[in-house]
Amino acid sequence: MLVISSREFRDNQKKYLDMVDNNQHIIIQRGKDKAYVLSPVSESDEYFMDPKVKEHVLKGIAQHKAGKTTKVDPQDFDKLLGL
Repeated sequence: MLVISSREFRDNQKKYLDMVDNNQHIIIQRGKDKAYVLSPVSESDEYFMDPKVKEHVLKGIAQHKAGKTTKVDPQDFDKLLGL
């Protein structure tokens, strides 16, 4: 797994997209409190069409609206992400 800055990604998009195409895991760090996973989408990727996934997402939205959330200290992000 490789963690890069958003600036590094912008400057070298082709390089990192090629790496993802070759099964390299890339995380793009944006500022101190945001991170994104770069992954390819294929024609067979129906992740969000899956009724179980949709149910899980809707349940999470309902929990958030009900205030059933846990605040995470930004200092703990690396630990939670296994970095």
